Amino acid sequence: MMASKEVFRPQVIIYTDGSSRGNPGPGGYGVVLMAGQLRKELSGGFRLTTNNRMELLAVIKGLEALKKPNTRVVVYSDSKYVVDAVEKGWLNGWLRNNFAGGKKNPDLWRRFHAIYKQHQVRFMWVKGHADNPFNNRCDELATSAADGGNLLVDEEFEANN
Repeated sequence: MMASKEVFRPQVIIYTDGSSRGNPGPGGYGVVLMAGQLRKELSGGFRLTTNNRMELLAVIKGLEALKKPNTRVVVYSDSKYVVDAVEKGWLNGWLRNNFAGGKKNPDLWRRFHAIYKQHQVRFMWVKGHADNPFNNRCDELATSAADGGNLLVDEEFEANN
């Protein structure tokens, strides 16, 4: 744990976005990772999923792309669902109670938590569809993936809905 007076200097900045055409419907995620002058984009599409699943999967894919453990990361997301679940501690309660009460997306939250614990992650909420070029690029990646061909199967979602 860092002392409160230390400044958090990220090694990597990750922007994420998720999209679905209908909710549920075809969906996609988009990610922009930046480390210094390096930039990498990730995206993928699914034939049937939800917006919240794609928002969360985008963060997962971004964190899974990191090569070194204990990387200092700032994740920018326009999803209050994702940002608040982590920053307000809701996820800890969901995990402790095994997602009792019908909490959604336990498969993805467990996957997120496993990779999240390997790094030093801070979240920042950004307004979607506004003037942030990196968030807008993630939106383009996510919507293009959702509209693309060869969509993957979100097996957990389709099996349980």
